Amino acid sequence: MFSYRHGFHAGNHADVLKHMVLVQLLEHLLQKDKPFWVVDTHAGGGIYDLTSNYATKSGESDTGIQTLWPLRKDKSIPLAVRELLKQVQVLNDGDNLHWYPGSPQIAAQMLREGDHLRLFELHPTEIRVLEQHFASVKRGVSVQKADGFASLRGCLPPPPRRGLVHIDPPYEVKDDYRRVVQTLKEAVERFPTGTYAIWYPEVARRESQQLPAQLKRMAAEMPKVDWLLATMRVKGAERNGMGLFGSGMFVINPPYTMYDKLAEALPWLVETIGQDEHAAYTLEAQQS
Repeated sequence: MFSYRHGFHAGNHADVLKHMVLVQLLEHLLQKDKPFWVVDTHAGGGIYDLTSNYATKSGESDTGIQTLWPLRKDKSIPLAVRELLKQVQVLNDGDNLHWYPGSPQIAAQMLREGDHLRLFELHPTEIRVLEQHFASVKRGVSVQKADGFASLRGCLPPPPRRGLVHIDPPYEVKDDYRRVVQTLKEAVERFPTGTYAIWYPEVARRESQQLPAQLKRMAAEMPKVDWLLATMRVKGAERNGMGLFGSGMFVINPPYTMYDKLAEALPWLVETIGQDEHAAYTLEAQQS
């Protein structure tokens, strides 16, 4: 417990998928003037130094955001990828890629006055980093050391009746998979019109392989719930069963424009950052 530090993995292929989807969800919510909340149940440190020992030791960003960064001015690349790179550019001067924004920082960059960002983190080191990062922000952001799964119910429904919930646990314990499904079910019951984005890893673990079907089944049991599932695999599984070879984003109540944008972006990403012949994507959606 508490062994996971996202700094080792910041900017990898899973972050590219996760944050590309997150930016699209925020862009959609920003189209209306009415304020909204963003709730991040597992916020992490908020921002990551790609020149740190953590990042350089793993080298995971080299085949993720580092590969995409030189292409940020190319208007021929898919719009969803360009919009992610635009948010990464906010933190970096010129051509140097030093900082990578986690989901809290991306949301903070995009939200307006009147919108609100609620961040939960339980890891003792990550919460200190997160609190320090947002220490100078006096309005619009609240940071709390707490179990995001348990704390979510107290946030819903948000006062504006508009919101995005991001659920992104480390999955370092098997129970995280069960808690994702249960927490999401309870959340949708409390706030059925909200948008929910759930990230999960593709690893050689039974719980990971079963989670997409469990999420679909849960959504099917809820009245009038639309969903979208996007996955991206960059390589085949290791023979020893270790390592992250892909990831998925399951979205409840996605924008109607999201499917087409991801249908453009995902094959391009597989071609650009895929590492072997097993690289692939899937894209599914269900409308009630």
